[in-house]
Amino acid sequence: MDIFDVLTMIGGLALFLYGMDTMGAGLSKLSGGRLEKVLEKLTANPLSAVLLGAGVTAVIQSSSATTVMVVGFVNSGIMKLSQAVGIIMGANIGTTITSWILGLSGLEGDSIFIQLLKPTSFSPILALIGVCFIMFSKREKKHDIGSILIGFGILMFGMETMSGAVKPLANEPGFTNILLMFSNPVLGVIVGALLTAVIQSSSASVGILQALCLTGAVKFSTAIPTIMGQNIGTCVTAILSCIGASKNAKRTALVHLYFNIIGSVLFLILFYTLNIFVDFPFLEESATAFGIAAVHTIFNLFATAVLLQFGKKLEKLAYVTIPETEEEKGEVFSDFSLLDDRFLDTPSYAVEQCRNVAVKMALLAKEGLFMAIDLISAYDEKKAERVMELEDTVDQYEDELGTYLVKVSSKDLSERDSRTISILLHSIGDFERLSDHSVNIVEAVRKMAEKEMEFSNKAKKELAVFVDAIREIVDKSVVVFENEDADLAKTIEPLEEVIDVINEELKKRHIKRLRKGKCTIELGFVLSDITTNFERVADHCSNIAVCLLQINEDSFETHEYLDMVKRNDNTGFKQMYQSYLTKYELPE
Repeated sequence: MDIFDVLTMIGGLALFLYGMDTMGAGLSKLSGGRLEKVLEKLTANPLSAVLLGAGVTAVIQSSSATTVMVVGFVNSGIMKLSQAVGIIMGANIGTTITSWILGLSGLEGDSIFIQLLKPTSFSPILALIGVCFIMFSKREKKHDIGSILIGFGILMFGMETMSGAVKPLANEPGFTNILLMFSNPVLGVIVGALLTAVIQSSSASVGILQALCLTGAVKFSTAIPTIMGQNIGTCVTAILSCIGASKNAKRTALVHLYFNIIGSVLFLILFYTLNIFVDFPFLEESATAFGIAAVHTIFNLFATAVLLQFGKKLEKLAYVTIPETEEEKGEVFSDFSLLDDRFLDTPSYAVEQCRNVAVKMALLAKEGLFMAIDLISAYDEKKAERVMELEDTVDQYEDELGTYLVKVSSKDLSERDSRTISILLHSIGDFERLSDHSVNIVEAVRKMAEKEMEFSNKAKKELAVFVDAIREIVDKSVVVFENEDADLAKTIEPLEEVIDVINEELKKRHIKRLRKGKCTIELGFVLSDITTNFERVADHCSNIAVCLLQINEDSFETHEYLDMVKRNDNTGFKQMYQSYLTKYELPE
C-alpha cells in the first residue's frame, strides 16, 4: 500500500462521513421536527418507548442525535428519566439499519438481480435523481429529498473508494498482526470505543469496519469486540451534550453509557463462555459486511431484551452515581428550559419550541393587559403589583427568545421555519410593548385611586365600549399569532381603524365636558393616558397581523399593505370596518 492508496483511503473516508452527514441532515430537515414531537408524546410503556426510539433513529439515521435530543427533553422537563430509558435502548436498535444498508456493498454474485442491489449499481442513479431534484425543482420538499439521495450516493461512493484503497492491506503482515492484537476482547473494545468517540457516530465507525472487512483480513474474532466498543464509544456524544445541564439530564447520558457497558460485558461473557464449550468455528473466518451488520443487530437486540426489564435498576444506578438533592426534588422547570441549545441540532424542533414559548409570552402579555383594564372599574393594589410582575416576566421572555431565535436563525432552516422565525422576531417586540402599556394603564389608574377621582357615568359608558373593542382586538391578535391564521389576521386592521375613530371621538367628547365644567383637567389627563395607551395597544395588534400577512405573502411592505387594504375599491375592508363601527358605536 503506497502513499496514493493512503490518500485515496482518506478521500474515501471523507466522502463517506460527509455523505452520512448530508443524508442525516436531509432526513432531519424533511421530517420537519415531527419525529421529535412524536418522542415528546411518549407514553410510560417501556416497550412502546423502545419501538419509538428504534423507529425515530432508523429514520434520522443517528442514535447519537436521538440520545442528545432525549437528554434535552429531560433537561427541559418535557420527559422523565424513566421514560428516556426505553428510547435510549430503542435508539441503539434503530441505528443498526445503517449497517444493513452499508452491507449491500459486500454482496457477491453474477446474477443481474444481485448486481442491481449493489450500491455501485444504483447509488449513481439515486445521486443523479437527487441532483435533478435540487437543480430543476422549486419545491423545498424535493430539495430535501435530493439532499438525502445525493448524501446516500456520496456515502456509498466513499465506502467503495475506501474499500478499494484498503484492499492491498490484506497482504501486509504488519496490518494483519495489528488486527490479531484487536482479537483480544478488552483491546478490541477499547479500540472500537476510541474510534467511535473520535468520529462521534457508531454508524460511521461500523461502516469503516465494514469497509475494512472487504479486504478479507478482518476476522470475526476481531470484529465482535470492536463492535461492542463502538456501541460504548457512541455514548461520548450524549455525555458531552449534558455538560452544564441539569442533574437529571446527566443521569440520562449515564443510563446510555451504563446500558452499553453492561450490555457489552454481559454479551462478551456469555459469548466467550459458550465458545469454551462449543468452539465457534466462524471466529477465525473473515468477517463480511453483512456479518458485521448481523453482529451489530444481535448485540443490540440482546442488550435490550436483557436490560429492558431492569430499566428501573439502570435508573437507580444513575441516581447512585449522581445523588438527588433536596433542592432538586422541588425543582420547577421554567418555559425558558425549553430553549435548550441541544435542540439547535434539530432546527425544526427548536423553532417549534420557540413558537410554544412565544405563545406563552403572548398569553402572559394579554393577561397583564386585561388585568390592568379591570383595575379601571375596581382598583386593587395586589392586582396592580401582579401586572408589574407580569411585565417583568414578559421582558425576560423577550430577552431569552430573542437570543435563542438568533441562534436558531443561523441554522439551515426550511422555508416554513424561516417564515416562522421572521414572524416570531417581529412579533415578540409588539407583545412586550403590550405589557409596557398595561403598566402605563396601572400607573394612570393608581393615580386616580390615590386621589379618589372617578369618571362620570357617561365617560364610564364610553370607556366600556372602548374596552370591549380593545379586548376583541387583543384576543384576535393572540389567536392570529398562535395559529398563524391569515384569514383572521385580515380582520384586525379594520378594527384598528375603528379604535382610532373611537379614540378621537372620546377626546372630542371629553373637551366638550371640560368646557361645560362636568370634568376636571386632572381627570382629563388620566383619561387621555388610558385612551392613548389603548390606541397604541391596537397599533401593536395591527403590527402582529400585518407581519403575518406580509411574511406569508412575501410580496409587499407594511405601508404598501396598509395603503392597499384601505383603498376605496376594497369592499371587503369597508364592510368589516362598517360592521365594527356599528358594533362599537359610542352611546349618546
